[in-house]
Amino acid sequence: MLRPAAALLLALALAGCATTAIPPAAAPAAPLPVQKAAPPGTTGPLAGLEQSHAKAHGPDRSGFHLLDSNEDGLRWRVALIDSARHSLDVQYYVWWADESGELLMRRLVQAADRGVKVRLIVDDLTTLLEDETHPRVRDAGFLRIDAHPNISVRYFNAWRERSLVGRGFEAIERMERLNHRMHNKLLVADNRAAVIGGRNIGNEYFGLSHEFNFRDLDVLSVGPVARQASDVFDAFWNSTWVVPAAIAAASIEPERDDAESRVRVASPLLERFPRGPRDWQAELDEVAKRLHPGTSRVHTDKPDADALHHHMPGAIRALMESARREILVTNAYIIPDQRSVDAIAKLTARGVRTRVLTNSLASHDVPAVNSHYKQWRKPLLAAGVELHEMRHDAAVQPALADTPPVKAVFMGLHVKAMVIDRERVFIGSMNLDPRSAELNSEMGVVVESPGLAAELAAAMERDMTAENAWRVTLGADGGMRWTAGAKQVTWQPARGFWQRVEDIVFMAFPRDLY
Repeated sequence: MLRPAAALLLALALAGCATTAIPPAAAPAAPLPVQKAAPPGTTGPLAGLEQSHAKAHGPDRSGFHLLDSNEDGLRWRVALIDSARHSLDVQYYVWWADESGELLMRRLVQAADRGVKVRLIVDDLTTLLEDETHPRVRDAGFLRIDAHPNISVRYFNAWRERSLVGRGFEAIERMERLNHRMHNKLLVADNRAAVIGGRNIGNEYFGLSHEFNFRDLDVLSVGPVARQASDVFDAFWNSTWVVPAAIAAASIEPERDDAESRVRVASPLLERFPRGPRDWQAELDEVAKRLHPGTSRVHTDKPDADALHHHMPGAIRALMESARREILVTNAYIIPDQRSVDAIAKLTARGVRTRVLTNSLASHDVPAVNSHYKQWRKPLLAAGVELHEMRHDAAVQPALADTPPVKAVFMGLHVKAMVIDRERVFIGSMNLDPRSAELNSEMGVVVESPGLAAELAAAMERDMTAENAWRVTLGADGGMRWTAGAKQVTWQPARGFWQRVEDIVFMAFPRDLY
């Protein structure tokens, strides 16, 4: 979730309420021809990876490998891009112009240089921010990328105005439309392998921010699941919500060179990653041995002409209601409602154990979410939830959140994952809050795989231990308790006084914005 961007949209949202979509702010003069994903590449290392998995487990079963550490999250994105021989379809909410963002963008260009066809969708919110704290209009850079003959860039829900000031006024005028954003995160290489999960493209998602890094999660997915993911990409690429960058930013001149990008890619922050394309066959051979076989379905909200149709909330409810014994949930941003609390109470009544890990105020990058979550702690506990909240100084930070040489000041949670009965897994982009349910587009993969479920459950239980999280309970006096080993506090943990002030102030804003 974006701290400055969310604050900007929040202020502008006071002018209106997002309920029903209206026509796009920017659109081509005539409908664009429908373009579908390229068929699975018949040559190259990714074709070989899928073929070896299919030989061992059958052609209908995909293979899955958790990307638990931020370092692996970046490394495997680089590896897929370098290994692509035919096509790359890439879709992200956030793509910062920082070290990790520039590294991956340069890799896309280098793939295009060797003939790979690249399609890139970014949410247009990305084009008005250099990173999470620095506003900058970035159309010129995206237009330089789009000018490559093998790369096409499109914006989701583009502003008509391209200056920062112009976009601010337009947001007030068209908030009904512009408050809907594309929260999807997806990379598909050669229609053979994909990365699906919670990470955006930016330093804090890959362990390279000195201020804070997220504990996050993706899954490397090989086989038929890649074609399912391509169907999601195509649905957005061909929708009226998505417009070519060259049309949305027709008045902007493209950047003439990539000098700034070269400087960032040379940064010591990236010392653990190859600065140029290389052969990843040894890593692909090794990961092939560790892929968990399973069947999958990739879910998404649907971008129809007149509205975003929110399929994801129903898919998540159905998954949870299928539980017979146990539900494990790790989700960064939770603002429930009475319906969801009642549903958990019914699950508890029939013997289902539900454990939940979310952010504490201390680990939060968006205190406003906590402002509207905190009133639900007692109802969740009463419904039978075993509730845990992430510590900002979690013991897993050096191994999972930070990527050497970085040691961030604190760690936050960004995972969106679920395990049902140690058999089924959800990994994706969807938070359990009103914005994900009603405003943003979301996506995720549900996998039937006891092996993957066991690995993910172990990771989630590790994150819930006292070294990494607070256990939230009610004391005998009815007051809240946060316990981590020998430590116990009766006020919600926070990093400082001003975070507590923010927590109070944001209570005054509508919960449906978050």
